[in-house]
Amino acid sequence: MKSVLTMVFLALLAASQCVQAQTDAVVRLVNRLRAPGGTCAANAPVLVARGALDAVAAQLARGATLEGAVKSVGYRPTEVYVITIAGAGLHTRLEALLAGRYCAQIGLPTLTEVGVHDDGGNQLWIVLAAPFAPRVAMTRQQIAERTLALVNEARAKPRRCGDKPFGAARPLQWNEALASAASLHADDMAANNYFSHTGRDGSTSGQRVTRAGYRYRAAGENIAAGQLSPDEAVAGWLKSPAHCANVMNSLFTEMGVASAVSATSTMGVYWVQLFGLPM
Repeated sequence: MKSVLTMVFLALLAASQCVQAQTDAVVRLVNRLRAPGGTCAANAPVLVARGALDAVAAQLARGATLEGAVKSVGYRPTEVYVITIAGAGLHTRLEALLAGRYCAQIGLPTLTEVGVHDDGGNQLWIVLAAPFAPRVAMTRQQIAERTLALVNEARAKPRRCGDKPFGAARPLQWNEALASAASLHADDMAANNYFSHTGRDGSTSGQRVTRAGYRYRAAGENIAAGQLSPDEAVAGWLKSPAHCANVMNSLFTEMGVASAVSATSTMGVYWVQLFGLPM
């Protein structure tokens, strides 16, 4: 009896290894198709195999919806495509099938990860995805310089913020205390997944500025979430009457700004801009 169980275990192990080898071969094939000079004529990065996407593909094979599958495994895509192929002798014809029908998806350079499920028979599920991976491709110094430049460019000419007209205002100067207060609030929102002018401790922007050692006669705060660059953040503020009014307020003479990133948060990137008129 023991020898029979051993033989069954070895047979199952061999079958599993065979399926895994076929799965690995599918990933290599997809990467070959999307590589420079590949059949799909793409110049896309190498796809990285992800166990979470293998699990998504397996759930699709069992009849799950794509939305339900990605949610159940905790995978958060910003872009996802599913390729399903069936038929006898599938693996011998796979390259021709993929190249003939699915180059549009396979060649997308925004996709970076892949998962595969092979039922061991004549059907295959391939999941191509781009994970939610927010980032601001700039240093803190670059963010500071770019945001300050954009704000001063906006202040250099008259504009309307909603129904209220504003004249041109003098340029703002950078202030490190304001930037420090902005950074602490942006970090807190990103780490704790909330979006509010009120801190988790109940603090107002004025209280946070004071804690940072900034003594002021006037202060204001803009916040934003989801934007991946200072250009996007400032453009959004200028479209919002209340935020635009802060940008154009001639009382303010100084500014600080910061962003924070968290892939586990709802919005991914959080921005805080603080204005001040010192004592």
